[in-house]
Amino acid sequence: MSNGNLPITREGHEKLVAELHLYKTVERPRIIQAIQEARAQGDLSENAEYDAAKEKQGKIEDRIRELEDKIARAQIIEIDTSTSETVIFGTTVTVLDQATSKELQYQLVGPEDVDILRNRISILSPIGKALVGKRRGDAVQVTTPRGEKNLVIQTFR
Repeated sequence: MSNGNLPITREGHEKLVAELHLYKTVERPRIIQAIQEARAQGDLSENAEYDAAKEKQGKIEDRIRELEDKIARAQIIEIDTSTSETVIFGTTVTVLDQATSKELQYQLVGPEDVDILRNRISILSPIGKALVGKRRGDAVQVTTPRGEKNLVIQTFR
C-alpha cells in the first residue's frame, strides 16, 4: 500500500468500485464455498483442492485490500482542460513525432485509467511527464523503453 493521493478520472474510480464490488460479492463467497467443499473431502494435509483454494483466497483478499486502498486514496479529477494554456492531467495532446513525421495523440490520465488501445497514457509515464506543463509548439525529448523520441506539441484540448 502506498501513501498519497491517487489522481483518477470519474470513469476510472467507477471501474475500481465495480471491481471491488465483484470481488466482495462474487469472488470472495465463491472461494469460501470452494474451501468448504475441499474441507469436506477430509484429510487437508494432502488435499490439493484445499491448498489451491486457500492460495486463491489469499490473492482475492490481497486484491480487495489493494482496491480498498486505491479507492480510499482516489482523488477524482474533473477534467476541464478548456482554459489551460499548458498540458495538464486529462489533456488530449496531439504531437508530431519528428523521426517518423507521424501525428500521435495521447490523453494524459492517472495510472488506474491507462488504456493503450484508447491512447490513454499515464501522466507518470516518460511521455506523460515530458508533456505536462508544456505549450503548443514546444519540442520535448523523451527517453522511452524503445529509445529517444523527439516530439513537438501540435494541439491539446
